[in-house]
Amino acid sequence: MPPIALTIAGSDPSGGAGIQADLKTFHQFGVYGEAVVTLLTVQNTVRVSRVVVMPPALVLEQLAAVLEDIPPGAAKTGALGSAEMVEAVARAAADFAFPLVVDPVMVSKHGLSLLPSAAAAAIRELLLPRAFLVTPNVPEAEALTGMEIHTLDDMRGAACRLRELGARAVLIKGGHLEGDATDVLLDGAEWHQFPAPRVATPHTHGTGCTYSAAITAGLAQGLALAVAVARAKRFIHEAIRTNPGLGKGSGPVNHHARVE
Repeated sequence: MPPIALTIAGSDPSGGAGIQADLKTFHQFGVYGEAVVTLLTVQNTVRVSRVVVMPPALVLEQLAAVLEDIPPGAAKTGALGSAEMVEAVARAAADFAFPLVVDPVMVSKHGLSLLPSAAAAAIRELLLPRAFLVTPNVPEAEALTGMEIHTLDDMRGAACRLRELGARAVLIKGGHLEGDATDVLLDGAEWHQFPAPRVATPHTHGTGCTYSAAITAGLAQGLALAVAVARAKRFIHEAIRTNPGLGKGSGPVNHHARVE
C-alpha cells in the first residue's frame, strides 16, 4: 500500500496554492493524496476577490469519511478561514493517530486576509497543542507570538514561544528576512538550520503550501522530521528556481521539480 497524506485546506482554482498545490506535491513525492476542502476562493495570480468558508459540520463529515476508509500516515492543515473551523479541526485532531503539520495560513500572497483575528487566537490556543509541527513564515510567527522577528535569534525565540504554546516542533521560515532564505527548526530540544540562496522572482505563489505538503509527504513515508524538512527545503528551492513563469502576477512554483 502506498504512503497516504491528507490535506485539510482551501481551494485555489488557479492551481498554485491550497489543496491543488498540496495534491500535486504529494503526487510528486510518490504519496497518495487526499483532500478535505475548508474554503473556496476566487483567485488567480494577480488577485483574490472572494473567499467562501465551508460549514464546519460539512468539513467534519468529509474528514470522517476519509478517516473511516483510507486513513493517512500524516496530515496537514492550510487555510481554515474561521474560528469555528479551527475549533472543529482541533477537536477532530485530538483523535488523530498520525502526525499533523499545521501551516497557519493567514494572508494570501496578494495581501487578502484568509483568517480573522479570532481564528488566529483559536489556532494559538486550540490547534497548536495538536500540532506535531507548525510551519509559520515570519509574519505568521509574529502574529502568533506577539514578538517582532528581524534576525535568526529572533526566529529561535519565537520558535521557543510556539513550543510553549503546545506545538511539539516548530519550523519558522525566513524568506521574509533579508539575505539567504534560512529556515529554523526546533525539533524537541534540537536546533536545525536550512539555508538556501534567495531566488529573485515574483513567482512564489503557494510556496508555503507546497513546502508544508512536501514535509507532510515525508512524514507519511516514515522519515524523521529533520530529514523530511531537509528534503522538502531542497524541493521548494528547486521549485521556485525552476518556476514555469505562468500568470501575470505572482505565479506558481514548479510542482514537477526534482525530489532529491
